[in-house]
Amino acid sequence: MKAADGVPPHTGGPATPDVLRDAQHDGAVMAQAVKCARDLAKCAEAYPDLFDAKPIDETLFNAVACANAFGSPWLDASGIRMAARTSLWIFGLDWLVDHVATSRDEVDDLNRRCLAVAEGAPPAPGDGLTRFLADIRDEVAGSPAFAVLRGDWLAQLGRLLECGVRELTWKSGDRAAWPTFDEYLDNADNYGSAWVNISHWIVHADQGVLDHIGELQAASRDVQRVLRLLNDLATYERDVTWGDLNAQMLGVERADITARIEEIVARCRTRLRPLRDDCPEAVAYLERQIGYSTGFYELSDYWGSL
Repeated sequence: MKAADGVPPHTGGPATPDVLRDAQHDGAVMAQAVKCARDLAKCAEAYPDLFDAKPIDETLFNAVACANAFGSPWLDASGIRMAARTSLWIFGLDWLVDHVATSRDEVDDLNRRCLAVAEGAPPAPGDGLTRFLADIRDEVAGSPAFAVLRGDWLAQLGRLLECGVRELTWKSGDRAAWPTFDEYLDNADNYGSAWVNISHWIVHADQGVLDHIGELQAASRDVQRVLRLLNDLATYERDVTWGDLNAQMLGVERADITARIEEIVARCRTRLRPLRDDCPEAVAYLERQIGYSTGFYELSDYWGSL
């Protein structure tokens, strides 16, 4: 079959104009993901003390870039940069908390340094985590929306750090003190996507987002719970090997986790329905996170192997 206008022959069915157009769109989104992955690789080079661990590699950069490119396919690489960079920062944070720190005091000090830098303090020399955070802080602070949403940004970062410590306490203690399923799910801020989302909205905020930021953040935290559970379904074996906590370790069956995901998704969509007219891109951004992650976690996850 002859290719049309330089497009390779389509072998999965008739090469209709819609198929060609859809494939062209997918290719354009992927091109933005490639640019974004290169930016993340440059970030890793800039903070080698933070991103020199084996599981943090090009596969991770590509996965993070694709998730954000296909999550906001109407944006170019510069438009998804904040979401991608904050996502990468969280992977660095997780690695230090879960696999590098040797005591609770170390983690508490790490969190103290992060909160101080987020509030405006300079990072310590040689501290890649806070140097990267300072660069993120300076970029979001350059947006006019930061003056309005600074408190939300700091509060969500605080929840991310606090919930990380809480999970560390759970998994390092006696199993009898492990949380219930509901307590575990209430701690989903340690997943970090809600902080990624508020960072993204600050640099892109239009009036509709500002008018509904409370409702959007409530929906964002629902999405975060869904992503936490999707991740747990995908990574149980690895979590056992790495010593991480997972909902399935709490005695919760996969069918019950799936049912809870469906319940939260329904609640989230109910939250989002009244917002579609005033902030359609923000609503689509959250819904696409659920859809993309559902497909992604069925087959893979972000971390490489140790």
